[in-house]
Amino acid sequence: MEAHIEGVRVAESPSGVVAVVTLGVDGEDDVLPIFVGFEEAASIARGLDAADIGRPLTHDLLLDVTEELGGRVDRVAVTAIEDGTYIADLHVETPRDEVVVDARPSDSLALAARTNVGVDVADAVFEAGREPLEEYAHLEDVRELMAE
Repeated sequence: MEAHIEGVRVAESPSGVVAVVTLGVDGEDDVLPIFVGFEEAASIARGLDAADIGRPLTHDLLLDVTEELGGRVDRVAVTAIEDGTYIADLHVETPRDEVVVDARPSDSLALAARTNVGVDVADAVFEAGREPLEEYAHLEDVRELMAE
């Protein structure tokens, strides 16, 4: 299923700030929530905003190295859920071949945000994790916390 980053939000919990990336799927009202760390959420938001903070952070560095070596991020895919953990693949075209790299969804989405590549979600993964957007739409955008 073709998806896109619908939002990057945060909520207060008894253990601190919890960040969630919601993936919207074309033609669906529900979203796929993927809980990530705050720093990863901030990196995804910076990628969506094309924010340049001067020195490259980890995801910027990974993208720079990939491109300097002649590679190009082709797409990311959220392929499975195992014991409550989402599994993602990063598809990279290299001068020799296309390679698929196992990657955390948060890292894959941070690179997708920087490159505007497609995000695929396996049908079974979406069905297993889908929730109404209303469950998350009221949460604060991570950018608001980053500005403080």
